[in-house]
Amino acid sequence: MGYGVLLIESVQLFFCSYLQASRIDGGRSESIAAFRIFLIPLSLSSVMGRHIPPHALFPIIYAFRHCPLRRLGKLPDMSASAASVLPALAGRLRFIDFLRALAAQLIVWHHLAFYGPLSAVARPLLPLLLDGLHYHARMAVQVFLVIAGFVTAQHIEGLQGLSMRGFLVQLARRYGRTGGPYLVLLVMAIAANAVADHWMDHRSIAAPPTIGQILAHVFYINDVLGYEALSAGIWYLAIDFQLFALVLAMAGLVRWLAPGLSARPNAIPTLIRATFAALAVASLFWFNRDGGFDHWAIYFFGAYFLGMLLRWAMSGVVASRYLWAYLVLMMAAMVVDWRPRLLVAALTAVTILLAAHRQFLQQWPKSALTVYLGRTSFSLFLVHFPVCLMVNAWFSRLVLSPFEAWLAMFAAYGASLGLAAVFHHFVELPFQRAQGAS
Repeated sequence: MGYGVLLIESVQLFFCSYLQASRIDGGRSESIAAFRIFLIPLSLSSVMGRHIPPHALFPIIYAFRHCPLRRLGKLPDMSASAASVLPALAGRLRFIDFLRALAAQLIVWHHLAFYGPLSAVARPLLPLLLDGLHYHARMAVQVFLVIAGFVTAQHIEGLQGLSMRGFLVQLARRYGRTGGPYLVLLVMAIAANAVADHWMDHRSIAAPPTIGQILAHVFYINDVLGYEALSAGIWYLAIDFQLFALVLAMAGLVRWLAPGLSARPNAIPTLIRATFAALAVASLFWFNRDGGFDHWAIYFFGAYFLGMLLRWAMSGVVASRYLWAYLVLMMAAMVVDWRPRLLVAALTAVTILLAAHRQFLQQWPKSALTVYLGRTSFSLFLVHFPVCLMVNAWFSRLVLSPFEAWLAMFAAYGASLGLAAVFHHFVELPFQRAQGAS
């Protein structure tokens, strides 16, 4: 039996034993149920894709025979408690800031591990840690996708109707808010690549850009046109903008195609949400399984829609059964084609949901530093790679031990945090204020 299956079996046995040994309230029952649900596709994918012997099915059989879902009771309908949850969705959500902060740190360390040469020198000291950061930390992007969908759903709730002019205005405001700092990053990235090129010869350095390459970056189409990225992570900024534009465009298209439904209360919003759901299902079972679509919004729409649906369920706009049904669809998609990124997205949504039920969204964490790291996470996402590239290039001229290479990587990380704070206050916030963003 593989180590992965043994780990899954142990975790499932722990949760089942915990349920049977203690009396717990509905919220905790819900959390245990959710974690058990998402452990099942892990077992199935292991059996289907790794040729595990038949007795590896034991954790699944045990989970359903000794810890059936009916013992958990019915999952609570969040719409019934929307009145208590909704106030927690207003204002700054500290728990969301915490998730942003955590994901941003993982992305920085992923890039430090992925792009050398410091990581190659440091690897002998902690090879397993660097391998984990290299191969798995990038899935923190799924946290950003779910949160982005959550925020977008909140934004479009206030858009009752959207003309073509309104659509363009919304896109312009979005570009001004996030694209403005991004344009500043492009200047920094071009300069950092030019300086680093004088100090080392490495695959992480981009060639001097052409005019066409710069224009493609400006309009978020560099990946679509096949241009080399000037900085790591630019692909996500393009996808985030595409997703926002797709949501607005589909909402406007539905309103335009079904004007006769406008007289019926909630008919248009329901049809819009159903359209989004259809796109999300297509993403889960088709587009997200084909790497040829990873330059387009539809590839990531399954995780993005999960964040939107989470927001609607928590605010009582839709019944909670639709959220749970979609999570089951995600489980089915993982069984059809095992993709850990979907598991990360699903667990992110469940974590936010549990935090809302525990009244943590606005109140936790108490640490002002953690909240600040969350608020500066976008700036950190933008500026960290030019900083890390420069530090890598500088130290490449020296002969370092693995321990010294780790110290240099921490220096790059610390410098990234420092520059992100400066960038946040003097670049990001002014662009936000110019767009009237809170």
